Amino acid sequence: MLAIIGLVLGLVLGIILDPSIPIWLQPYLPIMVVASIDALLGALRAYLESEFSDRAFIISYLWNVLLASFLVFIGDQLGVGSQMTTAVVVVLGIRIFSNAASLRRYILE
Repeated sequence: MLAIIGLVLGLVLGIILDPSIPIWLQPYLPIMVVASIDALLGALRAYLESEFSDRAFIISYLWNVLLASFLVFIGDQLGVGSQMTTAVVVVLGIRIFSNAASLRRYILE
C-alpha cells in the first residue's frame, strides 16, 4: 500500500510542479524509460514464477538504467550516439518482447 501511495504522490507532485528535464539529460531519458520497462517486466515475470527478489529487482533496475545510459554516453563520445541508442533500444526491445511473451504464456496457459 505504501508503494501505491508513493506512486500517486509522485504523479500529483509531477503534475503540480511540472519539472523540466535538463538539456544534457534529454538524450538519455528515452533509454532510461526503455531500460526501466525491461526491468519492470522482468520483475513481473519473476513474481508470477514465484522467483521474485526485491534486492535482485532493485539491482537489475539500477544496473539496466545505468548501463544503458553509459552505453549511449560512450556512443556520444565516439560520435556514434544515434547508432548506439538504436542498438540499446533494439536489445532492450528484444528483452521486453521476450518477457511479454513469457508473461502471456504464463497467464494464458
